Amino acid sequence: MEIVIGIVCLVVGALVTYFVVTSGNNSKVQEANKAVEDARDQAQRIASDARHDAETAKKAALVEAREEILQLKQKSESDEKKRKQEIQKLENRIMQREESLDRRNDALDRKEHQLSSLQGQLDKRKNEVDQLFHKQTSELERIADLTKEDAHQELLDRVRSEAVRDEAQILRESEQRVRAQADKTAREIVSTAIQRCAADQAGEITVTSVHIPSDDLKGRIIGREGRNIRTFEQVTGVSLVIDDTPETVVLSSFNPVRRETARVALENLIADGRIHPARIEEMYKKAEKLVSERVQEAGEQAAFDAGIHDLHPELVKTLGALRYRTSFGQNVLQHSIQVSELCGIMASELGLDPAPAKRAGLLHDLGKAIDHEVEGPHAVIGADLCRRYGEKPEIVHAIEAHHADIEPDTVLDVLVQAADAISAARPGARRESAENYIKRLEKLEEISNAHDGVERTYAMQAGRELHVMVEPEKISDSEATVLAHDIAKQIEDEMEYPGQVRVVVIRESRAVDIAK
Repeated sequence: MEIVIGIVCLVVGALVTYFVVTSGNNSKVQEANKAVEDARDQAQRIASDARHDAETAKKAALVEAREEILQLKQKSESDEKKRKQEIQKLENRIMQREESLDRRNDALDRKEHQLSSLQGQLDKRKNEVDQLFHKQTSELERIADLTKEDAHQELLDRVRSEAVRDEAQILRESEQRVRAQADKTAREIVSTAIQRCAADQAGEITVTSVHIPSDDLKGRIIGREGRNIRTFEQVTGVSLVIDDTPETVVLSSFNPVRRETARVALENLIADGRIHPARIEEMYKKAEKLVSERVQEAGEQAAFDAGIHDLHPELVKTLGALRYRTSFGQNVLQHSIQVSELCGIMASELGLDPAPAKRAGLLHDLGKAIDHEVEGPHAVIGADLCRRYGEKPEIVHAIEAHHADIEPDTVLDVLVQAADAISAARPGARRESAENYIKRLEKLEEISNAHDGVERTYAMQAGRELHVMVEPEKISDSEATVLAHDIAKQIEDEMEYPGQVRVVVIRESRAVDIAK
């Protein structure tokens, strides 16, 4: 309202000023004053109208505000009523739950009282049962004549027996699975290697017999007061045995090369006819040179046959010395060549490089050429010799491991072991004295018979197979498997033998009746 009045006054003032400025005479002033008065009256009317309109708008706004407040109040009362209803429902539900909980508490109190009563009865019954148990235990111990500890030990023994049976069953199943996977391949590889390798076996022994034309030469060989035989033995280092054997003298020495040199020298002396100390020395030197050439040729030929052309000269010479070395009647040089060939064949069948296998197989028994001069196992001696002359570590390791002097840990080690066993185990490959043969069979049977439950044992197949008959009431089928493993392990630990020994445990139960 005040704003409208202000605007009107401004308009009137502007008109007055306009008329004052433009009018310079009194009439105009009067007209202006009159116009001012008219403007004032009009302004008052406008202001009065504005006040009236403002009052009317104010009353209308108040009415609208009262109506809006009334609507909000009604809505608030309605919401409050709904909330009160919901709260009432919740209160009713809570009251019901409280009543239910009270009933449950009462039931739980009753059950707790019952459980307390039952617990008391159970404690009483437990005491009675404990007393009865102790009484029955004492009575059982009296009747069975066994204490609690004895019964516990018997139970442990029974459980241990069942565990052994389960272990044997698992062991048997594992063996069957492994054999099913490996036997076919192994048989094919070994049979292929054996079929493709057929080396002749030389039956030589540690003494050499020399034929002489007549027994009259024995006296000349001995010489006056034995000077010829003494000179011969001193020069050659070989024992010369002259006995009643007709037209034969025997040379004996642990050194096969020296024995061969003595044989050549003696045969040349007999052919020459002049036997005296100076001639003996001369003939020995010639024989030594000849045998040395033969040794060198044998080593070179063996390396050539094996397809190896870069051996150190000393290794070639040592290898050739194996020509005059035997093991259980088997010529060691021929055996080495055969092992080399077997290693190469099996390596090829397995998809490996055959060259290292053949090399290790050829050199595996090199230590036997000098084992009479150096202390230690021939595998270790041969490995040291090869290491000294620059052979590769894997070759040296295979040589040293072929008799398990160290643990085999490569395929090459196992190949050499297998080829060595195949060559040595071939029928007719080796022979031993009857006395040693019988002792070996007796030892096999003794080891087997020492086990509990063994009824009798038979060594078969020249000691390569052991049939063990057990008492069926003492040894079960499962325990028979464990017994076979135990006997085989003991044989491995306590005996030396060529090839392998197969242990067969036989358990047989018979029920016999007679129809009359």
